[in-house]
Amino acid sequence: MAIEKSIKLPKYRQQKRKGRNLAFVELSGHRHYLGPYGSRESKQTYKRLLAEWLANGKRLPVDPQEITIVEVIARFWEYAQQHYRRADGTPTSEPNNIRQALRPLNELYGHTLAKDFGPLSLKAVRQRMIDKGWCRTNINRMVNRIRLMFKWAVENELMNPSVYHGLQAVSGLKCGRSEAKERKPIKPVPDELIERTKEKLTPTIMAMIELQRLTGMRPGEVCLMRCRDIDMSGSVWIYSPRHHKTQHHGRDRQVYLGPRAQSIILPFIQPSIDSYLFNPQRSEKERRQKLHNQRKTPLGQGNCPGTNRKKHTKRSFRAYYSTTAYGRAIKYACKQAFPVPERMSKDSQALKQWRREHNWSPNQLRHNYATSVRSNFGLDIAQLLLGHTKADVTQVYAEVNKSRAIQIVTKIG
Repeated sequence: MAIEKSIKLPKYRQQKRKGRNLAFVELSGHRHYLGPYGSRESKQTYKRLLAEWLANGKRLPVDPQEITIVEVIARFWEYAQQHYRRADGTPTSEPNNIRQALRPLNELYGHTLAKDFGPLSLKAVRQRMIDKGWCRTNINRMVNRIRLMFKWAVENELMNPSVYHGLQAVSGLKCGRSEAKERKPIKPVPDELIERTKEKLTPTIMAMIELQRLTGMRPGEVCLMRCRDIDMSGSVWIYSPRHHKTQHHGRDRQVYLGPRAQSIILPFIQPSIDSYLFNPQRSEKERRQKLHNQRKTPLGQGNCPGTNRKKHTKRSFRAYYSTTAYGRAIKYACKQAFPVPERMSKDSQALKQWRREHNWSPNQLRHNYATSVRSNFGLDIAQLLLGHTKADVTQVYAEVNKSRAIQIVTKIG
């Protein structure tokens, strides 16, 4: 086994005891005797123990009969933080999902022995998720993440394989056959909602929205656009995102940018090819300038631009938009574009319904694009442009054009 020289390894040591010359090694504060010092068997045992110790994260193997759930969670969390990273070392969003999945498990069974955790225990954790109000599809994903932790624990000999095999017998929740609420399917955003919302947005956010409508990009892909990642040599530009959803599967992702998309991008091109096109700081300047232009107080009265700025502000700007910040900007614009009527302000159910009908997220713009492409050019073209390997995934995004179906059926009779 190749071992880096920078790692300081426990040494093969000698101890003379009662007339015997013994070899030993200290691992995690415990002394392991290997046999006669200098013998082939002792050196082989030393290499084996050292390899197992390193493979286990510089820990001694544990007894599967004694380890608790909270200890498994702690070790799996360390693994998840190191494993779920992109090629450049930045973490993905999966550790946060794992944290959310393991929280109810720790609440109910943290101090339970792992060997005693069975299918009924997993169902109890699942019921806790239902009581929290999580939707059925999300619960199934979270339960699978818990099973993934037990699979990893079996792989690293932290528990017996029978524990994981028992958990596999728990089937997922079926639609209409459980207490869990159903998540409403994500629909395309009506064009009139987009147009009304755009009036309250900065030019930077509006450009990101229009790019999504023209290309079907995911929110994360449009947030991370750089000049370096765009091939501008042809009449149609090709954008290859540095990070994308299926990157860890070894798949490539290419977004085709036509003339209209190119005209949107051109004003945002920076001198440095490594700069992100859509900068939050630039968007904030646009927002402040828009407020200044709408100012009603005479310039000779009240605050002048720049007079009330703080030297050290709590708020800082990234070099690019996060998907959370991008979605939050749209949500804030929706509140401004569609103020809640006074008659609904005291009715919680009516208020929720109003916000549901007048709010939208950038994820829905991908559904707009998929529906349009599928309606005009077919499912196979939509699959190609969305970057899906299977057509059934594309059908989740692309709504069936009902009006076209009605026209065909009318002709057929």
